[in-house]
Amino acid sequence: MSNTRARKMAETIKEQVSEIINNRVKDPKLGFTTVTGVETSKDVRYCKVFISVLGTSEQQDETLAVLERAAGFIRTELGSKIRIRHVPEIRFQVDRSMQHGMHINEILQKIQDGSSDDGPAE
Repeated sequence: MSNTRARKMAETIKEQVSEIINNRVKDPKLGFTTVTGVETSKDVRYCKVFISVLGTSEQQDETLAVLERAAGFIRTELGSKIRIRHVPEIRFQVDRSMQHGMHINEILQKIQDGSSDDGPAE
């Protein structure tokens, strides 16, 4: 499969999995989840779905467990929504890039606040 087609398929999978998670997966332990990205193998038989979960680390782990248990259901729903010979096997992974970015912003803010309070460094 061409690289362009794999990227388009990854974007389609991202949109559809996001819709399935938000509207079809009914589990009270499922936190507020956003699908941030999808990586597929070149033959689109496997895909990693990156998710961002609002909440604590425990809530993220619990949501990840819920999604892994629901992976078969999500894969079945995905197969009914897109036309593809082999529906990819789905693996979920928590995307911690937003948390990392917020942590860096906090550090930069502390540095900026510290330097403005003390005046110029000599």
